[in-house]
Amino acid sequence: MTSSLPPQAVQAAQDDHLWLEDIDGEKQLDWARAQNALTVQAYAKSPAFEALQQGILEVLDSEERIPMVRKIGKRFYNFWRDKAHPKGLWRRTTLDEYRKPQPAWESVLDLDALAAADGENWVWHGADCLDPEYKRCLISLSRGGADADVVREFDLETSRFVEGGFTLPEAKNHVGWKDIDHLYVATDFGPGSMTSSSYPRIVKEWRRGTPLESAVTVYEGLHEDMSVGAYRDNTPGFERDYVSRQIDFYDSETWLRKADGSLAKIDVPDDALAEITREWMLIEPRTDWTVGGATYKSGSLLATKFDDYMAGGRELTVLFEPDDTTALDSHSWTRNHLIVNTMHDVVNRLEVLTPPADGKGAWKRESLGGAPALSTIAAGGIDEDENDDYFLTVSGFLQPTTLYIGTLGATGTSEKSEPQVLKNSPAFFDASGFSVSQHFVRSKDGTRVPYFEIAPKNLKADGNHHVLQYAYGGFEISLQPSYSGSIGRAWLEQGGVYVIANIRGGGEYGPRWHQAALQENRLRTCEDFAAVSEDLIARKITSPAHLGAMGGSNGGLLMGNMLTLYPQLYGAIVSEVALLDMRRYTQLSAGASWIAEYGDPEQPDEWAFIKTFSPYENARAGQAYPPALFTTSTRDDRVGPVHARKMHAKMLALGHDSRFYENLEGGHSAATDNKESAFMDALGYAYLWHHLRS
Repeated sequence: MTSSLPPQAVQAAQDDHLWLEDIDGEKQLDWARAQNALTVQAYAKSPAFEALQQGILEVLDSEERIPMVRKIGKRFYNFWRDKAHPKGLWRRTTLDEYRKPQPAWESVLDLDALAAADGENWVWHGADCLDPEYKRCLISLSRGGADADVVREFDLETSRFVEGGFTLPEAKNHVGWKDIDHLYVATDFGPGSMTSSSYPRIVKEWRRGTPLESAVTVYEGLHEDMSVGAYRDNTPGFERDYVSRQIDFYDSETWLRKADGSLAKIDVPDDALAEITREWMLIEPRTDWTVGGATYKSGSLLATKFDDYMAGGRELTVLFEPDDTTALDSHSWTRNHLIVNTMHDVVNRLEVLTPPADGKGAWKRESLGGAPALSTIAAGGIDEDENDDYFLTVSGFLQPTTLYIGTLGATGTSEKSEPQVLKNSPAFFDASGFSVSQHFVRSKDGTRVPYFEIAPKNLKADGNHHVLQYAYGGFEISLQPSYSGSIGRAWLEQGGVYVIANIRGGGEYGPRWHQAALQENRLRTCEDFAAVSEDLIARKITSPAHLGAMGGSNGGLLMGNMLTLYPQLYGAIVSEVALLDMRRYTQLSAGASWIAEYGDPEQPDEWAFIKTFSPYENARAGQAYPPALFTTSTRDDRVGPVHARKMHAKMLALGHDSRFYENLEGGHSAATDNKESAFMDALGYAYLWHHLRS
């Protein structure tokens, strides 16, 4: 007889590990500590582990790393962690100083000193500074790395918190300046003020010197929305206020807020991204869009005059249109130009586009260069309100990052100065013995899937190499070539081969690549990952006993599925800060915000496909699963530790080889500082080495 109960109620009656969902319960934390101790004793108590951890920590703490900066006002700011400043130091310098090999830095906020004074494990969440004067900032600080944070007003001129200034208690705050005496605040205003995704449902305007309770409501969203917010663009001459409603992860609405508080909707598709800069609006449709008698392809970049568009005009200029192998990566304004970054088979190309002086006609296009073979190049304007300066970075799997600075000419790149090297990242491992190659494989449905392979030169195809295969495969996030001293030291120098799989669900080929693996098509991520694994085995790069797989968050869900659906392909699996119980994920932490990605398990027709990619649901007794490690953090209020706890407990109950580690701090990154990061990374690598070598 079919049960009439909803799926959640059915599972609650059948779930022996539901008790682990009490995140901060003492019994549950004792269980986690006991499991941690077993894992540490087995994998983190050897001289080899200590050397591995220390090698990673040296990379993370290196004073030779490039201190990436952000221009705020006239100076350049950097948030820096090292051995002397494990929690971090917010500091600043001038451009002239920054050009020097060893710049002189001025300390703005010492987070270690603040944490000691406050008795809190503060983690930096960033600063929102009021332009164009840049005298005051709103600083966000998290306790232990959670997404929820506290907000305090900070004076950039005195480098002190403002006594009696704006402050917000711990919540998942969305806050921004309207002017020196007013904020737009979306926060936890009490019962009923948060969405089902655990984000603010109401945004208000708050005046200095008044209690938060007296703030005036600007907009209220629905309980089932993801979140709401409001902000002001203070660009001189183009000051505008906006209100946004995030319906789900991909759909949103934005309104122009007028002086009288009325709202005028920006009429673009809900699933499109719209960005307004000065007189221009750029639009990225996620699905094909027909408007003004023309149809624009999903993944395009379109430009229009904002005021004309709001007045009803629909004249759009196509700045980029994708094809089967090319997608938009990013774009960035300088004062007079737009830098557009595209990907061709996951390798970058840069163009500079210059709008017509009269706002009509064709945009001028010139190349800003492409990445070296199988590398990544990226460029962005430094101060879009003041000049045409830009930073450019070049990086590759074997090529440490180089940072350049350049200036675009008034009429485009023909007048530009050649970019000058500002900083070079050191080499943290000897890359001379390795090479990078890109391969393509056909997935189960015939789709061409790329992957990168970093391996010793003249690799012998004997099937005996220890391979670490990594992927993410969700939320339109691309995995591109980048330098990692940690992977170099922990994997490549130890004799391993490293593989990045650019599977569907990501953004490597634009929205279509992502949408091909949404909801009922989610298993395509697993099929793509498995196709790469099978190709590595067929090419005799490795064998199942020597092939390890690793992924985090959505990639951790992928790992749970590779464990339960393709166990024959792997010698060991590491799943980090993962979703795993897809029947209850919408009830846990911020899970409801991802219904657009995975589907709603409360709907029987959607649960029918969700259960096919729910590792917790699909783990069975009597199956030959490879050993698996599940890592998480108590303070992760995004995915939460519940998934990993329950999955590990179920695997043990079914008699499988499973390990678990829960960092009691760390948030969704599972670490609050470099030392914790080094430990968590080393644990995953050590686990794989132990099982793939045995």
